[in-house]
Formats: sequence, structure tokens, C-alpha cells
Amino acid sequence: MKKFYFVIKFVLDELFSLISLIVLSVVFLVIGVLVKATSKGPVFFVQNRVGKNNKIFKLHKFRTMRIDSPHDTATHLLDNPDQYITKIGKFLRKTSLDELPQLWDIFRGKMSFIGPRPALWNQYDLIEARSQMGISKLKVGLSGYAQTHGRDDNSIEEKVKLDKYYADKFGFIMDCRCFFLTILKVIKREGVVEGKSENEQSK
Repeated sequence: MKKFYFVIKFVLDELFSLISLIVLSVVFLVIGVLVKATSKGPVFFVQNRVGKNNKIFKLHKFRTMRIDSPHDTATHLLDNPDQYITKIGKFLRKTSLDELPQLWDIFRGKMSFIGPRPALWNQYDLIEARSQMGISKLKVGLSGYAQTHGRDDNSIEEKVKLDKYYADKFGFIMDCRCFFLTILKVIKREGVVEGKSENEQSK
């Protein structure tokens, strides 16, 4: 059943990402103009991330930070991220609209709507832990089980534990659960940490 669902999941990802890109094209245009008009630099932020089977791919977001910001450091690990985040960027991050360009990454087969969030290429401890647990065999996602249970507040150990639970329960019901929990989290704007989380500050 899991092997069959992999095929169904791929078809649904392709179909809904294409529909979303078409329907949201005007939203993309408006956000792009705002990003470009309010700060110097490109509209999109492109970063190397770790995908399925630990293969590196280019992940896309709307740029929310100045061009002189640290490129390969997670924002929640910065001591004072506010000095880098643009005015429109703060709004985009709070509403998760900065993630919309990843619909293109889903359409080109690098990501899924639901799956473990792609690690930065230099998050070696997270990559290694996921590999040991077999989590790296799954396609990474726009959102996932860990993102609906803490998001930036989770430690590496907690993320891996939650990702492992998702991998063990992999299927249509789990994906639907993650999808609706993600919508709820976005509406409530929960789990976004700008600056070092309590877990990181205590280390």
C-alpha cells in the first residue's frame, strides 16, 4: 500500500502544484513587485537544501532578508535577525507567504506538499540522524509533521523523533492530518521563531 501511495502522492503533488501556480500567479506578481520595490536584491532567495536520498537541490523562497544577510544560517539561529529582515519580509514570514515559490519545487519533483522539511546542506547532525532512521528516503515537504508540532522551537532530537513518526505512519491519512494542521498553524501564526529559540539559547 505504501508503494502504491508513493505513486498517488506524486500525481497529486504534480496536479495541485500546477493548479496552485496558475491560480496564485497574480499573488506571485504582487509579492514580487513588493519585494523588489522595498529592498535591493533579487525577488527570490535560492538556497541549497538536502532532498530525498540526501541529494542537494535548489530551494526557492521569496526573499525576506537583506542581501548582506548570512546565507546558510537558519534565521532562528541568528542572535538578532531583525537587523536583516526587510519590512515586507517580516509580513511574508509571519504569514508563510515567503514559502509559496516552493510550489515550483514541488512541480519540478524536488519536493512534496507534505514531508520532512529539507535540511540546510550544512546541518550535518540533522542529516546524519535522518539517514540513520531511514527518514532521508522520503521526499522532503513544504510542511510536515514536525512543523505542525513545534516548528522552529523543536530541537534536532525532537525534529528527528517527529519525522520518524511521520515516516512510520506514512500514508494518505497522515498527509491529510499534516495538511489541515498546517493550515491551522498558519492561521494562528504559531511556531515561528525569529532569533535563537530557547532550545538553542540553552546550549
